[in-house]
Amino acid sequence: MNLSLTPNRLLAAVASGLIFAASGAFADEDHETKEAWRLFVGDHTNPVVRAINFENGKELGRYDVKGPAALTASASGQTVFATQSDHDIVHVIRTGIDFSDHGEHRDLEVSEVGLLPVTFEGKRPFHVVPHDDHAVLFYDRGGKADIIDETALLEGRADVKTVDTTKPHHGVAVTMGRFVLVSVPNTEIQTKPDELPPRVGLRVVDEAGKQLGDVAKCTDLHGEATSARLVAFGCKEGVLVAGPGGIDGPKLEMLAYPADLPKGSTGTLLGGKAMQFFLGNYGEDKIVLIDPDAEEHFRLIALPTRRVDFLLDPATPRNAYILTEDGDLHVLDVIKGEIARKVKVTEPYSKDGHWRDPRPRLAVADGHIVIADPRHSLVRVVDAESLKEVRTIPVEGKPFTIVAVGGSGASH
Repeated sequence: MNLSLTPNRLLAAVASGLIFAASGAFADEDHETKEAWRLFVGDHTNPVVRAINFENGKELGRYDVKGPAALTASASGQTVFATQSDHDIVHVIRTGIDFSDHGEHRDLEVSEVGLLPVTFEGKRPFHVVPHDDHAVLFYDRGGKADIIDETALLEGRADVKTVDTTKPHHGVAVTMGRFVLVSVPNTEIQTKPDELPPRVGLRVVDEAGKQLGDVAKCTDLHGEATSARLVAFGCKEGVLVAGPGGIDGPKLEMLAYPADLPKGSTGTLLGGKAMQFFLGNYGEDKIVLIDPDAEEHFRLIALPTRRVDFLLDPATPRNAYILTEDGDLHVLDVIKGEIARKVKVTEPYSKDGHWRDPRPRLAVADGHIVIADPRHSLVRVVDAESLKEVRTIPVEGKPFTIVAVGGSGASH
């Protein structure tokens, strides 16, 4: 499914998916339905990550780490990676949420949360890219990326395959079948000891670490996302898209920015789940919808003020949520390519100042938009349909990074 379809065909496709989901529910009336959602919240200043029961707001666990942590949920939702770039370490938390697929339905098992005994240490870990049953951890100053098996993690051990990144740089690595897509730094320039070289492209390596083909040009490569069978990367020239290419490795195609777009580029990307498309920033006060299959790949949407955070709603495929520095939450209709609604949810949080200053972050849980509000030590819960704040969850300190894990399933 992709955005090159007409809006009516897209709506029909989404509706058919919802009907299929509903029919699966009717088939399992003999099973009890269980639902569970958990929030994981990292503090902006203190080295702590909290696990919170979304339903009642009670703290399920408090985990002391080495430093303020960026949080990334695995593709399965069974683990959350707490990356502490300034302290050269990554901790992993077991979420206690475990789904197993059974064709027409899925089972849900709920257990206790906990800090796993396995940690990953290296020079400046930064990007964590979850995919299928593993995650790829990129070390900016380590010259390597680790492909981490999640099953082994949950058993309390590390099963890691390391990929060479040629030279330390602020980059990313993404798996695609048996291949790995790895950013390429500029190795020809001299940098100061405290600086990292810029990115100039992307290369494909096989299982043995051998490069296949030439480096694809992607100046200042930053940001990646997966949608359906495609992976996209933000570049100065456009968006580089990798798709299946057979035994010779993924096929790479540059979607160049059209001449009628204002000067700018994409450096943060999100990938659609039920529909094949990408959503990216375009500078600080614009976003862009990207459809690799359409005749016109880019649709630009201007925002009233600068973007603070944005995300896609996995359960409502046509919705994206954008928080701007004036405190407004915008609902983007990705099918129409326009802002459908907005509401004031926080006080203004200026983008001026340090890029790491405490500002709100977004997550989605059980039909609600969840907003970390560090200034007021709160997590705000907004109904995604009515856009009304239905409750708040007090969180000690400055709640900052946030992810939500959960859903519903059959309980036998």
